[in-house]
Amino acid sequence: MNQYHGTVSRLDRITCDPAICHGNPVVRGLRYPVSVLLELLSSGMTFEEVLDDYEDLERDDLLAALEYGALTVSGHRLPLDAA
Repeated sequence: MNQYHGTVSRLDRITCDPAICHGNPVVRGLRYPVSVLLELLSSGMTFEEVLDDYEDLERDDLLAALEYGALTVSGHRLPLDAA
């Protein structure tokens, strides 16, 4: 459920599990840390380039990573941060 600007949230794609990537936020438990995806996108890679390189990722996964990053730097505390 999203609480900002009436948009659709994709945060359900972001998970934290102490057994996966030391509990860092990842996409769908696939061992792709949100931080790595944000680094790829901020380096100038397009969605298409990332998706071509990581075939098990989906466009909504990248949007979820961006959403997580935006909310985190805005100071929002997300439910999965407590995990």
